Amino acid sequence: MINTEDYSTGLIDRDGILFSRDAGEVSYPVNGNESCFQIEDTSFWFKHRNNCITEAVTKYCHSGIFFDIGGGNGFVAQGLENKGILTVIVEPGIQGCLNARKRNLKNIICSTLENVSFKKNTIPAIGLFDVLEHIENDVGYLATIYNLLVEDGLVFITVPAYRTLWSAKDVEAGHFRRYTRKELEEKLKAIGFNIEYSTYIFSVLAVAVFLFRSLPGRFGFIKNSNSLDKKEHQSKKGFINNILSRIWKKEIQNIRNGRKIPFGGSCFFVARKQSV
Repeated sequence: MINTEDYSTGLIDRDGILFSRDAGEVSYPVNGNESCFQIEDTSFWFKHRNNCITEAVTKYCHSGIFFDIGGGNGFVAQGLENKGILTVIVEPGIQGCLNARKRNLKNIICSTLENVSFKKNTIPAIGLFDVLEHIENDVGYLATIYNLLVEDGLVFITVPAYRTLWSAKDVEAGHFRRYTRKELEEKLKAIGFNIEYSTYIFSVLAVAVFLFRSLPGRFGFIKNSNSLDKKEHQSKKGFINNILSRIWKKEIQNIRNGRKIPFGGSCFFVARKQSV
């Protein structure tokens, strides 16, 4: 385990999970972590996102320690640790923290970013993986991240793409917005970040989300999207699976080689705190 006093004071250890005095509230469904926990290990979406994240982190980050803010059930952290990257999860939901512990992860903090009281200029690398869309004041949140990072520290971000893909799923998930790559790049630059790399991922899913989520919602055909989760996340079989596997493999190669993907269902960013 890491010495968390190097980064924060006042955390309370309870059965291997560190707690801030007040975990804080977030715009996220109460059962969101448990719903994700049921599908993460078999989901093509979570698997591909993890592959994109680990590819980028191993390419750009050489700090030896990584803080996964809003780390949920520890699925990303587990993938990073399997690559030899020491990872700390900061997750306000107690169920997510307990699920992370089930994955044998050791560095778990139950708190929002605001309440964990991290020291400024101490953290070398931070991940915000499908977190920022849940934050009403995203610019203020990113400014906080900037202040926590060491000089030349890195932040890795994934967010859902395109306002045109907004659907009932976003509302149920507690999202405030979806992004374009250019929009979030501009916000990061205004705070003081340099963009090391940015791209879209899940290229073919943009069309599927529009046709089967966004468009039906516009015509009043709104389904309970939570009931579709397991079916939507199942890997396709046969010919479709072969095509998707090739697309996902190509996206990983693009990230490895620093090439951009022109469109997709999610945006992916690597940004660096500028040297003073």
